[in-house]
Amino acid sequence: MNQTKLQHNIDWSRSTSRDRVFDHLICQLTGTGERVLDLGCGSGDLLLLLKREKGIRELGIELDSEYAADCLARGLSVIQGDLEESINDFNANSFDLIILNQVMLSVPNPLKLLENGLRVGKRVIITFPNFAHWRIRLQIMFRGRLPVNRYLPYEWYETPNIRLATVDDFMNLCQQKQITLLEKQFISQSSNGKLRPVIFRPNLRSSVALFCLTSHDRNIKND
Repeated sequence: MNQTKLQHNIDWSRSTSRDRVFDHLICQLTGTGERVLDLGCGSGDLLLLLKREKGIRELGIELDSEYAADCLARGLSVIQGDLEESINDFNANSFDLIILNQVMLSVPNPLKLLENGLRVGKRVIITFPNFAHWRIRLQIMFRGRLPVNRYLPYEWYETPNIRLATVDDFMNLCQQKQITLLEKQFISQSSNGKLRPVIFRPNLRSSVALFCLTSHDRNIKND
């Protein structure tokens, strides 16, 4: 769930289905009993799944007080606060896994948040909508308007996404910063609404992307 100081009046319910697309894959990528920090955890749906299925030691950071209260009511550990500021308070390697589910494009400094995530966590999972999807390209080309769809459910004047990114943009960033990709998965939505995995040309064909990362230095030490 996207969270920043600047966004207090977003109707998050419109992004609920999108935010849950990768939940079961994230569960597969999470080890039993791991320490997990979910940045922008919303009402705690993903953390609750991971706690039930993997017995994680969870912590969420959530700006919205109502969502934070929902997490507490569900028995989850949560801190109410700005995620970019809160992550600065943690020591290196405080968590096994950091989750940035549909968060990266909604913060003022996504690179700093990513670098902090790699400092605080041994692994980082990031998901985001791919702005290079062919339907987006066609809509901008022929209609001259930004799209509103399942993965981009907000009008331009109300969207929490203050950045745009593509699959190739993010992979290029990882290469520049020597960030190791442990896992990558891509999903596309067909015209009838069904979801399907994308293997070939994901920058063109995927609607939403997932990356699991670790720092290059940590990967070398493990080798």
